[in-house]
Amino acid sequence: MVDNLTRCDWRTSEQILIQYHDTEWGVPVHDDHRLFEYLALDCFQAGLSWLTVLKKRENFRKAFDNFNIPSVASYDNKKVAQLLNDPGIIRNRQKIEATINNAQRILDLLKNFESFDKYIWQFTGYKTIINHWKDISELPVTSKESDEMSKDLKSRGFKFAGSTICYAFMQSVGMVNDHTVDCFRHRQV
Repeated sequence: MVDNLTRCDWRTSEQILIQYHDTEWGVPVHDDHRLFEYLALDCFQAGLSWLTVLKKRENFRKAFDNFNIPSVASYDNKKVAQLLNDPGIIRNRQKIEATINNAQRILDLLKNFESFDKYIWQFTGYKTIINHWKDISELPVTSKESDEMSKDLKSRGFKFAGSTICYAFMQSVGMVNDHTVDCFRHRQV
């Protein structure tokens, strides 16, 4: 992409990553299905690059019924086998089963919370934490908030919900604004 915009230094020429950075990363999300999508994708990203996940994102949406929480929560062993044979997604049994489990745990949460959105945003006091990093190397991989989120999610039976995954999720859904201060998106989000 040739433009005069200053971005976070992700050192990439990959258009899909630039597009994600410019339009999604750090933008607050309050839709339960989109929040679940990001949680699932961050689960699948564990041990892999975000680029790998983004390249398969549309396939994930098709394979997981557009991350419709009740649909995914109802998946059975036959559906797991189907997903394990889908070359368009990351075929990892633990991650697939964790995604199904996490959809079921979200449905459990809804018995006590108005929405997944209301539950998850409580960890940042229902507002975006705006950081002021000068360099991408300053970005943490966890925070006090992601530690608390991880602990609570795990206590409720969520899988692949470690603090590092929770922090990446928080960045994705705009619970934290980790754009560097020189990035054109820092003030926009």
